[in-house]
Amino acid sequence: MAAPKVAVVGAGVIGLSTALCIVETCPSCSVTVLSDQFSPNTTSDVAAGMLIPHMYPGTPIHVQKQWFKETFTYLFAISNSAEASEAGIHLVSGWQVFKSTPKEELPFWSDAVLGFRPMSEAELQKFPQYQFGQAFTTLKCDCPPYLLWLEKRLKTTGVQMYNRKVSDLWELHSDYDIIVNCTGIGAHQLVGDKKLFPVRGQVLKVYAPWVKNFIRDGDGLTYIYPGIHRVTLGGTREKDNWSLSPDSGTTKDIFDRCCSLEPSLQEAQDIKVKVGLRPSRQRVRLQKEVLSQGGVKLLVVHNYGHGAGGFSVHRGTAKEAARLVGECIGALQGSLSGAKL
Repeated sequence: MAAPKVAVVGAGVIGLSTALCIVETCPSCSVTVLSDQFSPNTTSDVAAGMLIPHMYPGTPIHVQKQWFKETFTYLFAISNSAEASEAGIHLVSGWQVFKSTPKEELPFWSDAVLGFRPMSEAELQKFPQYQFGQAFTTLKCDCPPYLLWLEKRLKTTGVQMYNRKVSDLWELHSDYDIIVNCTGIGAHQLVGDKKLFPVRGQVLKVYAPWVKNFIRDGDGLTYIYPGIHRVTLGGTREKDNWSLSPDSGTTKDIFDRCCSLEPSLQEAQDIKVKVGLRPSRQRVRLQKEVLSQGGVKLLVVHNYGHGAGGFSVHRGTAKEAARLVGECIGALQGSLSGAKL
């Protein structure tokens, strides 16, 4: 058969990395990325890009761990390459602190990051209101540069990218053999997924180059993540809030919370406020689906619903989505050879 045509809908970190994994695992494919938003206007551009996993209650822990390890390994290799600066990826060490000792002193991902250990009494003195803490080194991904790096990689492999709003997957049926849905919160409308809901996140990007270590409250709400050029301060988790407008009261609250963890941030300059809608559901939707309309079939692979943890698992889920695309190609080739017989 002719080279299978695959359309990846969505150009955030999930869409771009899924397109790249499809090219790597199915080199005979013709891959096109379609999206109404590219960087710097995607939800991924707002993300802090820290590799600290978020829990998906509906997904087995061993699967989540596998996704995280694959992502960490992939980004760690880039961080050790000449492309690290362009891709915006670097190692960062720091602390996760808790007001009381958590039930799980060793999270499932503790052996996937580097040098995970309990904080010493001396270290905890920096955080007098906290009783327990964990120290480790992980990876930080500066999101806009990373998305541009992924786009550049895709273009060098011949992937086409078009600015296009897809309102119905069926409108792609005549041009593509397989559709990969990586539309994030857009899937709420595109495929009518009622299990998907927004969790609004507001963050501040500030200039504070003296802040070198990350600090994260164990509740996941307050965090300080130093990037290459700016420090991300967060945050919020507002379920079912669709507003993309920054809230000035929230900005002050985030800033005050972060200054209580790191008082030197009082001197931070050039504060920019960003808002994104995390596409959240009980489990990532990572599956094949055959849509049918009047006897016509449309092969779809879904990869969306990563919530607050998209960057932490993006490469692992992209590899799985690419494997499912490979299965669809096999099914297509099988049906064609069956038709010839």
